[in-house]
Amino acid sequence: MTKESKDKKSSYGADSITVLEGLEPVRKRPGMYIGTTGPDGLHHLISEIFDNSRDEAMGGFCNDIEVALLPGNKVRVVDNGRGIPVDMHKQTKVSALETIMTTLHAGGKFGGEGYKVSGGLHGVGASVVNALSVYMRAEIHRDGGAFMQEYSKGKKKAAVKKVGSSKLHGTIITFEPDEEIFKEGVVFDFERVVHHMRQQAYLVKGLKISVLDLREVSQKIKDTETFYLRDLGIEAPSMTFYFDGGLVSLIRFYNHTQKPIHKNIFYVEKYNENFEGVEVALQYIDDITARIMPFANNIYQSEGGTHITGFKAALTRTLNSYGKKNNLIKDGDDAFTGEDILEGLTAVVSVKLREIQFEGQTKAKLGSVEARGMVENIFGDAFSSFLEENPDDARSIINKVILALRARKAAKAAKDSILRKGVLEGMTLPGKLADCQSKSAAESELFIVEGDSAGGTAKTGRDRKTQAILPLRGKILNIERARLDRMLGSEQIKNLVVALGTAIGDTFDLEKLRYHKIIIATDADVDGAHIRTLILTLLYRYFRPIIDGGFIYIAQPPLYKIKKGKEVHYAYSDDEKAKVLGKDVSSEDIVETDEPIENADSENETVEDEKSATKSKTPKISVQRYKGLGEMNAEELWETTMDPKRRILKQVTVEDTQEADRIFDVLMGTDVPSRKSFIQSNAKLATIDI
Repeated sequence: MTKESKDKKSSYGADSITVLEGLEPVRKRPGMYIGTTGPDGLHHLISEIFDNSRDEAMGGFCNDIEVALLPGNKVRVVDNGRGIPVDMHKQTKVSALETIMTTLHAGGKFGGEGYKVSGGLHGVGASVVNALSVYMRAEIHRDGGAFMQEYSKGKKKAAVKKVGSSKLHGTIITFEPDEEIFKEGVVFDFERVVHHMRQQAYLVKGLKISVLDLREVSQKIKDTETFYLRDLGIEAPSMTFYFDGGLVSLIRFYNHTQKPIHKNIFYVEKYNENFEGVEVALQYIDDITARIMPFANNIYQSEGGTHITGFKAALTRTLNSYGKKNNLIKDGDDAFTGEDILEGLTAVVSVKLREIQFEGQTKAKLGSVEARGMVENIFGDAFSSFLEENPDDARSIINKVILALRARKAAKAAKDSILRKGVLEGMTLPGKLADCQSKSAAESELFIVEGDSAGGTAKTGRDRKTQAILPLRGKILNIERARLDRMLGSEQIKNLVVALGTAIGDTFDLEKLRYHKIIIATDADVDGAHIRTLILTLLYRYFRPIIDGGFIYIAQPPLYKIKKGKEVHYAYSDDEKAKVLGKDVSSEDIVETDEPIENADSENETVEDEKSATKSKTPKISVQRYKGLGEMNAEELWETTMDPKRRILKQVTVEDTQEADRIFDVLMGTDVPSRKSFIQSNAKLATIDI
């Protein structure tokens, strides 16, 4: 042991241990509590506060919640529940309200009879939102009085005080996220908030949820004098949700543009005296994708969990048993697999548990072991009875699954044939692919470009060591409703699958991905946008782990090349073009062209201003509008789109799985009226090159 290491060892004592008090750990490591400090974490703050109000509704104490986005980056959440207690807490020696708002793992959900079932058992909730907010105010109406306390960055400004009398009951929480924590910006997405609240309204029967966007209103909002801001009658974007149908209504909502395979929607609800139990609704539709929405104590699990494991096991077992018992599955046929029974399924699985365990603070995956057996038994028995009582529906479902089984076999044969053929011919990579020299996936990039022209330019301009080029000819197959066997019959898709290296279907292996940056580089026109959407549809439906891993990017080539004298600029938008040209430039001095502009000086670089007494010379400005990557030379493409030091890339992420499913269905499916409506509603957002 060296003297230096001995000194370090001897200096490691009690004084070396840092103790973070109160809510300091949250501000020090916010990602541990809300997952990320990006947009997902920012919107998670609303969910945490809303969940407390929703838990009141689940317990039968509340039936009206309002969420309002206010000017100044503030959010206000109101419920007509019991109101947070404000009396003295025996253990902390301060009010219960202050304890809940400023202490981790404090609340009415850790024992006692405050809540039989809730979603906030991690103890993050209000205290973490408080810690990550530059300002927070809690207003409590209960026991004939109105009480208030304010906070900043998790610390109280003053003790709880009574501000008046009140005949109301409930809680109002207003908070402003700290821009020091959310460095990407405090910008809430109204549509995202609306989508989450609509979902929650389906999950709690009889609960009214209002969402208001008051950020752009000109009049002053007196939010301390009004309980529900919707009563002020302010004209602003707002939505109100109330559903008596529960999960059945949610299934109808997601399937309203689809063709159902069977008429009756399956539904089961069974709870014990502690309000623990299972609720499941499902319906098969004429589609090849599956949509399963898992919830535990009304919290959505994007990664599933034990309740989904139990659901899939019971569904597979029940359909196999019914099919064989009623001779719908012939002797010698293979049994249904989990892959077969999921095709075309829309299902909602909701469990409620008194003692619940999530994997991770953001609750994206349920870990409670008892949930699997509970779902498997309750759902399995009820679904078996449903099939027996509805033989026509049962036959339609079994026929749908048999079709999926046959398609799976055909797809496997096609896939095996393609892979086997590639090995026999010694062609492990497609001929169109110009691969990079590096064998390290971490530093390798794959550019998917549109057409041979752009492909040739990209191959010339690239860094051969780390950048591979794969040109795709024309528009690839729309795979939204294409099975794997037909999909792999497309030469363009087959080339892309082989180039990625991960295989596809049941043999997909993310570890074999050959490039850790897959960059879609299509032209900046309508056809380019369509091709990009087709590629994203393929990746989303069959290579979702690649998107989730953060490996998919969209290139941002410039729209304009601007030459002012000897200076050359590239503009990526019309606004940027206007800034480069400047306000004082006359339109007479601008020459717009679709022809290439040379970087070298030309004889016509200047024009004489005859009106000037000194006959001074001003530079003529040439503006070239790029419509495709093929219009650039190799040097331009490298400088603007491929050089890691200067290029602009947009990373593709999925913030909301259910909404992404719906958008792909609308844009790429067979429901023309829904697509027409979507286009009309979003026409103003489109960039049209006329």
